[in-house]
Amino acid sequence: MAEARTMFIVIRKDLIKCFKWPLGSVVTQGCHATTAALWQHREDERVKIYMADIESMHKVTLETKNEASLLKAAENLKEKNIPFHLWIEQPENIPTCLATIPVMRSDLDDALKKCSLMR
Repeated sequence: MAEARTMFIVIRKDLIKCFKWPLGSVVTQGCHATTAALWQHREDERVKIYMADIESMHKVTLETKNEASLLKAAENLKEKNIPFHLWIEQPENIPTCLATIPVMRSDLDDALKKCSLMR
């Protein structure tokens, strides 16, 4: 089976564990980042292909430990030239999560290697 374009969403685990945010609020952060990534990069051919078949969308939600590890993941994606959106919740000004545009998993290389599947 051919590799599918996938959006990768990385959410800070400490929002739940340390800051005691409700699960719904944390999920909403991922929704914000995903929507923003698609909208900001809507002219990118990878986004156009992904959006042309909305019934076959692939997303993977990952977790990272805290703000520092989220910002490190963002830095890694920049180094790999993988477009993404870092969501910063307002008015608190807290980086909460990021979402990549739809990419091939192989394009990530090790950019998100320190992130694990969200549990």
